[in-house]
Amino acid sequence: MEIYLDNAATTKILPEVKEIMLETMDDAYGNPSSLHRKGVEAEKYIRYARDTISKQLKCDPREITFTSGGTESNNLALIGIAMANRRAGNHIITTGIEHASVYNPLLYLEEQGFRITFLKVDSYGRVDMDHLKEVLDEETILVSTMAVNNEIGAVEPIEEIAKVIKAYNPDIVYHVDAVQAFGKQVIYPKRIGVDAMSMSGHKIHGPKGSGALFINSRTKIKPILYGGGQEKGIRSGTENTTAIAGMGKACEIMYRDLEKNTERMRRVKQTLIDGATALEGVTDNSGAAPHIASFSFQGVRSEVLLHALEERGIYVSSGSACSSNHPAVSGVLKAIGLEKELLESTLRFSFCEQNTEEEAKYVVRTLEELLPMLRRFTRK
Repeated sequence: MEIYLDNAATTKILPEVKEIMLETMDDAYGNPSSLHRKGVEAEKYIRYARDTISKQLKCDPREITFTSGGTESNNLALIGIAMANRRAGNHIITTGIEHASVYNPLLYLEEQGFRITFLKVDSYGRVDMDHLKEVLDEETILVSTMAVNNEIGAVEPIEEIAKVIKAYNPDIVYHVDAVQAFGKQVIYPKRIGVDAMSMSGHKIHGPKGSGALFINSRTKIKPILYGGGQEKGIRSGTENTTAIAGMGKACEIMYRDLEKNTERMRRVKQTLIDGATALEGVTDNSGAAPHIASFSFQGVRSEVLLHALEERGIYVSSGSACSSNHPAVSGVLKAIGLEKELLESTLRFSFCEQNTEEEAKYVVRTLEELLPMLRRFTRK
């Protein structure tokens, strides 16, 4: 039996996505910038993806820029917007629970002379709105927050955040990292005051190496890659037609069945929460997102339990997959005030619409069997 519960790290490509990707490889293999027929054929797939994504965001297709993934989208948004608006101020606001692809570009900007403020979050991982109101000042040019946290599934009140920002100064740019929200909830960025929004394809059953950035047409941004001027000069480089087409098809599928998918994931998540929290020494850290659950297992190191589950065919994560090459205690878990003894005893279980309640029940039975044994081993 194989139960894959690491969908926040990456998802399996859907058959329809694979099919459109193969079409581009076999038939539409031309450079989309070429003027001949093969180039035009390739460009049609890019236009299809751009139209599909913009339709779901209720924005102009020209406001969608394709990138190589969530990391590049975040880097382009943060560095590009900060540099383009530098004359207006040097203050950037974010939170203490951001993904490394937001946190590290901001550290770079700090080295370039920008002042970074990290907002407090509550025990559920949600932004402290009073703190946001306190730290906004005349030098603030950019605010960046997640829509959904990738480790615990906290859902941020991005519409409320946007209102606070725009009420203080409508010229402040609000960027949202929506990598864990895109394809799983409806977001209309322009309607709620979000100026830039990052997305990724491989979190929604599309290919790795595919991503997009919504940029409001009124938002000033500088490119961080220079070359042939593709993507309206914002992101140079020959477009990855295959990946872009795959992301477009994945977006179409995920939003087509959004309500059904979301409800199914919620049921699976709740089944797991109900079963796991009934076990001794299990703490639930889960936020409101339908596809992410987080538990701390007292007396068991996360890596030990992770591999014990793996031996039973259950695949989970000890946190963000992007940080696995640099293991450290999670800043997210610290920020929500998790007890020190639980910081290295936490696992993330993340779902897709293909997971079942039966799988969740099997995981609970497996945990019930493993935890007492692993705790005895740990005590020795």
